[in-house]
Amino acid sequence: MKETRYFYVPDAASQTELPSDEAMHALRVLRLKADDEIFLMDGEGVYYRARITIAATHHCYYEIIEAMPQQRQWSRRIRLAIAPTKMLDRIEWMLEKATEIGVDEVAFVNCKFSERRVLKSIRLDKIVIAAMKQSHKAWKPVIGELTPFKRFIEQPLEGRKFIAHCYDEIPRTYLFDELRQPESGDVTVLVGPEGDFSIDEVRMAIDAGYESVHLGESRLRTETAGLAAVMMAQLAQK
Repeated sequence: MKETRYFYVPDAASQTELPSDEAMHALRVLRLKADDEIFLMDGEGVYYRARITIAATHHCYYEIIEAMPQQRQWSRRIRLAIAPTKMLDRIEWMLEKATEIGVDEVAFVNCKFSERRVLKSIRLDKIVIAAMKQSHKAWKPVIGELTPFKRFIEQPLEGRKFIAHCYDEIPRTYLFDELRQPESGDVTVLVGPEGDFSIDEVRMAIDAGYESVHLGESRLRTETAGLAAVMMAQLAQK
């Protein structure tokens, strides 16, 4: 079976050349040549079957043969808001796997107990693109900038909003049970840093309309909790 080669090209329909990093992969790694068939993904829900017209040293030009709009694989918009971990490779792993499973947006929040307050958005974007191509996702997740906790929860977001935490003194329900309710539509889940949110942050979020939830009986690491929340949001709508 012939391998299907996917390349990420924003605004693919209005372009004629692969981005430089994609061109390098096509020409130097895959050694593609003129007349070879490739598939493009624009990150907005459309695949394109295309043909390479010119394969130069540093440039790869194409012409589109067919546009192939894709059907969304899930019905609700899934937004994960998470405090980045001190070890960046752990949050990168989470971002890769969440993209493969299916998430619409990952926002990063700066909390009272956060151990990391700087992110390299360009690197994170590359990780998302690679995971999107590997898992054949037609939509590219939106990656948000690191935002102060208070500013994030004050945003007007559609759908149900949840904050997952470990404080027994604040009543909590199981996120998966809440997501299986018939009225559940778009969903935002807040996941805190390794030391959890501060209790004041939890109460602040509840006052802003967030529902208090837990992710099960086990105490999870931040990146595991984020991935569990995305998986629950996907499974609950099946």
